[in-house]
Amino acid sequence: MNFNDINLSNEIVQAIQDMGFTEMTEIQYKSIPLLLQGKDVIGRSNTGTGKTVAFGIPAIMNIHQDDCQDVKTLILCPTRELAIQCCDEIKKLSKYMKWIKPYVVYGGASMENQIRQLKRGANVIVGTPGRVIDHINRRTLKLGCLSCIILDEADEMLNMGFREDIETILESVPKERQTVLFSATMPKAILDITTQYQKDPIIVKTENSEKSVDNIEQYWFDVPMGRKTDALIMLLFAYSPKSAMIFCNTKKTVDELTDALLSKGINAVGLHGDMKQMQRTQVMNSFKKGNSSVLIATDVAARGIDVDGIDVVFNYDIPQDIEYYTHRIGRTGRAGRLGKAYTLVTGRKQVYALKDIARLVKANIKEISIPTRKQVCENRCLDAMNKISSNLKTTYDTNTTSIYNQLIESGLKAEDIALSLIDNLISEELSNVPEFDVPQPLRNRKNSDGSNVKTVKIDISVGRNHKIAPNFILGALVDATGLSGKNFGKIDIFDSHTTVEVPKDSQEFVIDSMSGGKINGNKVTVKLYDYKSKDRDKDRKYSNRGKSNGKRSDNFYSFDKSNSKRNDKHSNRHGHHGNKSSSRRGKNYNSKG
Repeated sequence: MNFNDINLSNEIVQAIQDMGFTEMTEIQYKSIPLLLQGKDVIGRSNTGTGKTVAFGIPAIMNIHQDDCQDVKTLILCPTRELAIQCCDEIKKLSKYMKWIKPYVVYGGASMENQIRQLKRGANVIVGTPGRVIDHINRRTLKLGCLSCIILDEADEMLNMGFREDIETILESVPKERQTVLFSATMPKAILDITTQYQKDPIIVKTENSEKSVDNIEQYWFDVPMGRKTDALIMLLFAYSPKSAMIFCNTKKTVDELTDALLSKGINAVGLHGDMKQMQRTQVMNSFKKGNSSVLIATDVAARGIDVDGIDVVFNYDIPQDIEYYTHRIGRTGRAGRLGKAYTLVTGRKQVYALKDIARLVKANIKEISIPTRKQVCENRCLDAMNKISSNLKTTYDTNTTSIYNQLIESGLKAEDIALSLIDNLISEELSNVPEFDVPQPLRNRKNSDGSNVKTVKIDISVGRNHKIAPNFILGALVDATGLSGKNFGKIDIFDSHTTVEVPKDSQEFVIDSMSGGKINGNKVTVKLYDYKSKDRDKDRKYSNRGKSNGKRSDNFYSFDKSNSKRNDKHSNRHGHHGNKSSSRRGKNYNSKG
C-alpha cells in the first residue's frame, strides 16, 4: 500500500517523499489508520519494520498549530540511542510542520540544558523512563495536557527494569489519552500493562513477528575452546564485510574483543552501557559514517541502534535469551536485501543450546566450516583477478601510456610489467590475512582415509582449585608440544585435575612434553587418564568452557618448562598465531591472541 492511499496531510506526504519512502510496511498500513482515529493500539513487530514512522505520523498529525507550548505526545524508549534516533525521525516527519517542536531527554546529558529547552517549549517529548521521571519530579516536564503516550520497545524496557518507572509515568498523565504500545514480543508483564492502562486496545501483529527473517542466511561454526577470537578474525578476513555487527553477552568481552580486532588491523568500535554518552555518540557516528566497519555491542546497548546496510551479524556469544537471537540477526537483511548471520559455538552444550534456539524461532541454521588461510588467499586472488578484468580499458590516460612506452623502451617486456603489477596487487590483497588456521574441533576431524581420529585422554594435575581455565590448558599444550590447537579435543576441568582428548598416536609425545612444566605457576604431572580411579570420580567436573571464577580469560595462558625437549617432527606452530615458542622457553609469559 502507498502512503498516498491514506488520508495524510500535504506536509506529511512531502516529508515522507523527502525521506525516500513510497510503499508502507505491513506494520505501517495496519496501524496508522487506527492511530489516526485515536484508538489504543498494541503493535507487535520486529526491529527494522518501520515502527517509528508507524506511530510517528499519527503522533504529529494529531497536534494542532495552537498546541505549540504544551506537551501533547510523550514517547518512551529503552535506551539513549533509540530515543535520539526516534526524535530525529520525528523531526524529519515534521519537517514542513513548523509548529511541531520535538525534543529528546535522556540520562547522561546535561540536566540544565534540558531544563532550558523544556522552558522554551516542546510539544513532542522523546525520552528514557529514568530521565522523564527526573523531570516530572523536578516539575520541569508538565504532562497535564498530554493526549498521547507511546511505549516503544516496551518488552525491552521491562527487561531493563523500567516497569516501576513506566507505571509511575502512566499514573501521572491524564486518564483521557491515547496509549500506544509497540513491542517485538508479548510477555505477561506487557499484557498486565495493557490490561491496566489501555482502553479496548486493538492488537496489530505483522506476519513475521513470531519467526526469524526469511531473507537472512543463518550459519554456525563449531570452534575449539579458546579459539573464538581467532575464528572471528579469520571470518572477517574471509568475508570482508563493509558493515558488520558483533554481539557479545558482557561488557568486558566487548572491550577485550575490540582491542583484539584493532590489534589485527580491523577497524572496530565497541558499544556498551558503561560508556559515557559522549563516547557512545562518537562510536555510533563512526559506524554510521563508515569510518568503522565493525561494531561490537551488548544486547542492551544495541537495542537502541537502527542502522541500515549491515551486511552481516556475528554472534560471538550465544544469546542469553532466545528472543535476543531474532533481535540480533534482524539487524541485517533489511529493505529486501539478503543478509547473513553467523554464530560461534564452543562445546556440545552450546551446540544443543543453538539447536534449541533454531527450533523455537523456526530457523534453519546450517553448520559450516571456518575457512582456511589457503581458501581465504585463493578467494582474495580471485577478487584481484576480477578487479583487474573489470578495470581493463581500450583507451588510457596519456601519462599511463607514456610510462608504459618508457618501460618498453628501457628493454622491459610487457609480460614482465604485467606480472610485476599483478604481484604487487596480490601481495597487497594477502598482506593482512592471518598467518594461522583455526582448527576444527577434534571430534569433527577425519583421517586421510575418512575414518575417525582415534583419541585417548591424558590427565593433567591442575584443575579448578588452581584457578585454571580451558584456554590455559590449550595454550600450555600448544606451547609445550609445538602442535597446533587442532590436535587437541575436549577439555574437562575437575576440581584438582584436568583431562584432555589427544590423538592416540601422539599421546607419549604430549605426556613427555608437558611433564615437569608449570601452568600458570603450578607444576604439573601428566599421565594417561585412569578411567577406573575412584578418587577421580569424587572430583566435580566443570564443562562451561571459557570461564574461570566468573572472569573471562579467553586469550591468556602461562606455561613454563625450562628443560623441555621437543620432537621436530611434531613441531608445527601453524595453528597458534604463527608464532614460534622456542624463544620463550625457560620463562613464564603471557600470550594474547
